Amino acid sequence: MIIGVPKEIKNNENRVGLVVAGVKTLVQGGHTVLVERNAGFGCGIGDEEYQAAGAEMVESSKKIFDVSQLIVKVKEPVGLELNYLHEGQILFTFLHLAAVPTVASALMARKVTAIAYETIQTPDGALPILKPMSEIAGKVATQIGAYLLQKDRSDKGKGVLLGGVPGVNRGRVTIVGGGIAGMNAAKIAIGIGAEVTMIDRDVRRLEYLDDIFGSRIRTLMSNISNIEASVRNADLVVGAVLITGAKAPKIVTRQMVREMEPQSVIVDISIDQGGCIETIRPTTHDHPTYEEEGVIHYGVTNIPAAVARTSTYALTNVTLPYVVQLANKGFIQAVRENSALFQGVNAYQGQITYKTVADDLNLSYEPLKI
Repeated sequence: MIIGVPKEIKNNENRVGLVVAGVKTLVQGGHTVLVERNAGFGCGIGDEEYQAAGAEMVESSKKIFDVSQLIVKVKEPVGLELNYLHEGQILFTFLHLAAVPTVASALMARKVTAIAYETIQTPDGALPILKPMSEIAGKVATQIGAYLLQKDRSDKGKGVLLGGVPGVNRGRVTIVGGGIAGMNAAKIAIGIGAEVTMIDRDVRRLEYLDDIFGSRIRTLMSNISNIEASVRNADLVVGAVLITGAKAPKIVTRQMVREMEPQSVIVDISIDQGGCIETIRPTTHDHPTYEEEGVIHYGVTNIPAAVARTSTYALTNVTLPYVVQLANKGFIQAVRENSALFQGVNAYQGQITYKTVADDLNLSYEPLKI
């Protein structure tokens, strides 16, 4: 199979779809791997390393899309990439289609076989490819929030040190959503020394978080009263709500944001799926923040790209086994034999094949039949 790895063109997306070890594995398996020049530059992988592993270096992403049977990326195709896709091609990447209807439309129009990293799900409900990126996004979210609370920037924060000092109150962090991202945001917040509140709708999850963190956090059931009070009193709110494949529900309302203290900070990890905070909108690493209702908002849709080297290796650790299966067996046999990969298929032969995506986009749903 011909496998293509284009250079990511989303704003400041410095990750890459395959590392050198992945290229070597595929080439040794008899496959052709095309890598666009400088694709690994942002995460410290040089073209000569790819070449030494057996990759063919290509000057343009268009050529890669033109000839590759399987495209391995990090983020959804944007701009000209949407025009390069063609019928029958397999696209393996993060898609988050519920939040980007234009991408869904392009995949349907071009009859691309699109497999979304974020909906690959094992029988026990785990999301093996999303997990490491959620871990990283959660940790980075708290780091960013702590920085944005400082006064030494153009969009000056409250001047609060999350860890506090003796004789002064610690900063207050409210995390909405107790999944992988939320739990990792809490790890960093606790490590800094902040006062941490975690909110979730699942009692069993709250029990688990309480077992893990004990008295170092406060756990609250997700209801309007608890969310209102916790958001109002927070210096930093981290949104971390996930419904697999679906657009994130708006848990934190504009009125709640309006009642926060001026120059408090919101970081919404859920922005990939539309965001769980009513006042959030997508931003980029070039222009990551804006002020709404007197509160600083951070809505970058590819947070892990800020730590591109760590993120790339963490991501490719979990994607490579699926890439190898697709390359060795072809799409139909691979998804027949791997139920997790089957769950990842979002579009096939011009139809949306993942129900929550179809529902959120008001499109017809066609179950995958192979």
